[in-house]
Amino acid sequence: MKVVVCGAGIAGLAAAERMSSLGAEVVLLERALAPSPAGYLIDFFGSGYEAAEEIGVLPAIKDVSYRIDVATLVDDQGRQKADLPYNQIAKGLGGRVSSMLRSDLEKALRDNLSEHVDVRFGAEVTGIANRDDGVTVTLAGGEVTIEADLLIGADGIHSTVRNLVFGADSEYLRYLGFHCAAFTFDASDISRAADIEQFAVTDTIDRHLDLFFLPEGRAAVFALFDAADPELPADPRAAVRERFADMGWLVPDILERCPPPDEMYCEAVAQVVMPSWSKDRVVLIGDAGAAVSPLASHAASLAVAGAYVLAEQFRTTSSVERALDFYDQLWRPVVEEKQDIIRATGPWTLPGRSRRFALRFTWRPLVNRFITTTLAGEPTTVVATLRRGAPDRG
Repeated sequence: MKVVVCGAGIAGLAAAERMSSLGAEVVLLERALAPSPAGYLIDFFGSGYEAAEEIGVLPAIKDVSYRIDVATLVDDQGRQKADLPYNQIAKGLGGRVSSMLRSDLEKALRDNLSEHVDVRFGAEVTGIANRDDGVTVTLAGGEVTIEADLLIGADGIHSTVRNLVFGADSEYLRYLGFHCAAFTFDASDISRAADIEQFAVTDTIDRHLDLFFLPEGRAAVFALFDAADPELPADPRAAVRERFADMGWLVPDILERCPPPDEMYCEAVAQVVMPSWSKDRVVLIGDAGAAVSPLASHAASLAVAGAYVLAEQFRTTSSVERALDFYDQLWRPVVEEKQDIIRATGPWTLPGRSRRFALRFTWRPLVNRFITTTLAGEPTTVVATLRRGAPDRG
């Protein structure tokens, strides 16, 4: 079986490795010329954690993870107002959670790839001929085509594969009313002035900023702000600086260190909602088919777990059509539950009295249990069941 995976992000890397381990000939295409260094702090847990353990990449993920005990809420004068006990949330997840930069998770998955996977950077997909017995993928220039039994679209929220096969973004994107930006910078002087050991959160009405200190004097920033228009600004660095200019504390100094736009991550916070993730020999995974948004850190975990669930269907059936149907039946309820959580809690994401009140009381067991459940959602047994072995479906 020959498989083309479009997109060398988290979902694509996990799918390429798992399909290769099952004996498929895998070509992994990535439009970018090289891996992106841009990223932000994420929590990796739940079904993704289980899938990473089964794939064999969990030790590498732990190697790039950071231990976080407390996140401190800081006001615009630098006063520490409340603590969010990360270590208690980790306990609520059975300790099976790792925090890391998204780019480091990608590197761990990339380093875990089998040498048999044909990885091609700078490979832009421009045409897809989808049939019920195979698929032809055309790359930019039109001179290179790849014949395959299956095309896996793992190319993100603005998926080229989805646009070419299923329809325009406007049909499937559900905008949640926020923009976000992330970058890393040299923070050796900032860390001394911050009086924060590791992780700080500061916000004001309609704006929120996370500051996480990394080793070797660097720091990672994640900024979130409301925006009526989903269209991104032409210059995201200038837009973020302008939006957060009056926020106080160390924020102006942090924003002065914001790198050029091509070195930062900037995106409209949205979900992808589709009635079906597959058509003939094309299937979508990760953000391409079911983005949940960067809020609450579900995306990376779901990307790895979804790739694993898809690949496992080819272990138990020889029919591509049945495998894709089984994947949708198993994984859709899990993803839709997480999407529902984000839509319900989205208004709680930016500042308001209710959230500040909750943060002051997160040390209390019942409140901590509520926050953990809200972040993680209901536990799913899909990956655990597949790890035990599913019946052969013919």
